Amino acid sequence: MNARLNEFRNHPPREVCVLRLSAIGDTCHALPVVRTLQRAWPQARFTWVIGGTEAKLMSGIDGVELAVLDKSAGVSGYMDLRRRLAGRRFDLLLMMHASMRANFTSLLVRARVRLGFDRARARDYQHLFSNARIAARPQEHVMDGLFGFADALGVSERLLRWDIPVSEDDRAFASRSIPPGARTLVISPCSSQRFRNYRNWRIENYAALAEHAGRAHGARVILTGGSAAVEAQYAEGICRLARKSDPLNLVGRTTLKQLLALLDRANVLVCPDSGPAHMATAVGTPVIGLYATSNRFRTGPYLSQRWVVDHYPDAVKREFGTDVDKIPWGGRVRDPDAMNLIKVEEVTARLDQFFAP
Repeated sequence: MNARLNEFRNHPPREVCVLRLSAIGDTCHALPVVRTLQRAWPQARFTWVIGGTEAKLMSGIDGVELAVLDKSAGVSGYMDLRRRLAGRRFDLLLMMHASMRANFTSLLVRARVRLGFDRARARDYQHLFSNARIAARPQEHVMDGLFGFADALGVSERLLRWDIPVSEDDRAFASRSIPPGARTLVISPCSSQRFRNYRNWRIENYAALAEHAGRAHGARVILTGGSAAVEAQYAEGICRLARKSDPLNLVGRTTLKQLLALLDRANVLVCPDSGPAHMATAVGTPVIGLYATSNRFRTGPYLSQRWVVDHYPDAVKREFGTDVDKIPWGGRVRDPDAMNLIKVEEVTARLDQFFAP
């Protein structure tokens, strides 16, 4: 163990800063690591440098102060964060985000020990901004990789706990949308807008799934998503083609806390590789993940691997002419047609299996 880290075995840090700006899924992966360290170091005070959108989901988590970087504010956002952290010095900075933006943000945090990723995962020269590194462990799920920070600090017993707070108003919203006892399928059809060209399944496929859920299982179908135009287009198309199941369209009509409350009440979520998969995991709701452009063993729903419909190996073979183990871990397939490898019958079969008595 690095000498800088070894001291924390006998003298736990008192002031800990976590740096994980985005995205929704990755902050959901980071939270159990924070919970694990909170249990190991009950006297420590935790501060989390986080993005503005992600803070809307994570606000109110017990024992953690959120220091928000408003990226949309440009330079003034960094100045606000600098003022927020002025005069503070941390015993330990956990650099759980390796990007150029995150690396430069770390310069606003004064910390004696700056723990970053191993050289292979320290993207965008993160190793120049840290003075200690976690162990190199290839081919891990993102959450397992983040737990490498706890392991490097001598904390090996993991705590898979999220407990993201939601208000009574948020729970009331969810209960109005999902009455008690209603069998409910939530469909979050789109990944983020930036990835819409190669991560999203076809509208008609989601519509067929919604019709099957209503017909075969009497399930209430709810559509969720953000405010991007492509997500509204998806919702309108699914509702138009799935009239018999009459989906409830909540796309662009929920906050992140309301969405979390909805996922908590739902039976199951269907979605591509996206943040809601990890939000559902945080509240213990199973996820039927649709994976063809990314490696589910790296970014898939952590507790729902058994439900994933996986055509990533096929997409890799078609795109690169080789097997998965011959390309970099977590390599992306950016073929817009890759998601068409997933057939409606495969997804309805997963749903049938899930609802089987």
